[in-house]
Amino acid sequence: MSDTHTTTDEQIAAARDAALRLANTDETTRDEALAAMADALRAHTDDVLAANETDVERAEALLERGEYSAALVDRLRLDAAKVDDIAAMVESVAALEDPLGRTVAARELDDGLELYEVTVPIGVVAAVFESRPDALVQIAALALESGNAVILKGGSEASESNRALYEWLREAAAAAGVPDGWIQLIEAHEDVDRVLERDDAVDLVMPRGSSAFVSYIQDATSIPVLGHTEGVCHVYVDADADLSMAADVAYDAKVQYPAVCNAVETLLVDDDVAGDLLPTLVDRYEAAGVTVRGDDRTRAVVDVDPATDADWDTEYGDLELSIRVVDDVYDAVTHVNRHGSKHTESILTEDAETAETFMTGVDAASVFHNASTRFADGYRYGLGAEVGISTGKVHARGPVGLEGLTTTKYYLEGDGHLVATYSGEDAASYTHRELSTTWTPGHRSSE
Repeated sequence: MSDTHTTTDEQIAAARDAALRLANTDETTRDEALAAMADALRAHTDDVLAANETDVERAEALLERGEYSAALVDRLRLDAAKVDDIAAMVESVAALEDPLGRTVAARELDDGLELYEVTVPIGVVAAVFESRPDALVQIAALALESGNAVILKGGSEASESNRALYEWLREAAAAAGVPDGWIQLIEAHEDVDRVLERDDAVDLVMPRGSSAFVSYIQDATSIPVLGHTEGVCHVYVDADADLSMAADVAYDAKVQYPAVCNAVETLLVDDDVAGDLLPTLVDRYEAAGVTVRGDDRTRAVVDVDPATDADWDTEYGDLELSIRVVDDVYDAVTHVNRHGSKHTESILTEDAETAETFMTGVDAASVFHNASTRFADGYRYGLGAEVGISTGKVHARGPVGLEGLTTTKYYLEGDGHLVATYSGEDAASYTHRELSTTWTPGHRSSE
């Protein structure tokens, strides 16, 4: 894990070689490796927690000096229950259906000439992520199950935790027969810069962080980037909402875990129900330690600090919330599309038509009806885990799980077929008949 370019190039080369072998590793081997990784995490919980405590103590000292936020320290901290949850997440990935070798489409071009589109790994993926140590394990587990080699760069604030987790995962997977080199850990900024230069060997970069950080990565590389930016998420309480339910959902979306990207940052409330909803809900927020700000219409109903223009575009990642009173669902949609980060939005209403207007009108990866934004998560979606939540629209969108780490190949099975046969006066004709069969090497359809 040196910071020299030579060593980084060697790591990239090792990952590339491993990716080619891992693509041909059977599902049983990959699943057994994931089970071994989960066992290793549980067996070495004390070692992981000791490393994490070093990170947390350093982070708390920087928090006292105002260099770190409380939210960052919260995301960084592990305990025994969290390690067990991480191990369970690895096992849930192993339980998913194999994403590789799946026939997406099958078509007969002519008698004995059959075309198959089949899922395959992307190859070598590089992930640059923030302080949460569990992100390293999530990304590694999904990469392995999808047959990809992975280069990992975590935040310096989690360096000891990341090293410990990396070593135990690498050792367990190797013992289970996974090709050596499939997982690499880099630590220096110059290592990241070198990875971004290697479009000849790295197939996908996945940054997790602020919009500015993701933009920096995109500008610094010609490698495809699957961006996970901040979450400026909204909950809109419509005039036809069940206000008791709406209060519970809006509270959960902020307070249940405020440090994550799917927590709500702005609450939008229809003017018709603001007077009935806000006094009690704001009291509830403030009792939980939430700092509440509002626009003029909100402050006419409840005594809160004024919201600034910057608040509408801010991901707090903490117990802070801005409230705006809006005229109707169209006003809410306009606000969300102007200030949201295309992550997750939610409408609370009993009117199906209004829900449809919001859900189809809002530009976001996930849009919910009568549910907390905190459900936007790969594990909760049944994806096992996630490498991040993509707020873009190309290749993958929303929580990115196994399918987001695969691409497809076309396999053509023939029997000496020549293109020349299909030209000239006596040219043969293509049948272009859809098939229901799946591809296996040397396969010939009997349909």
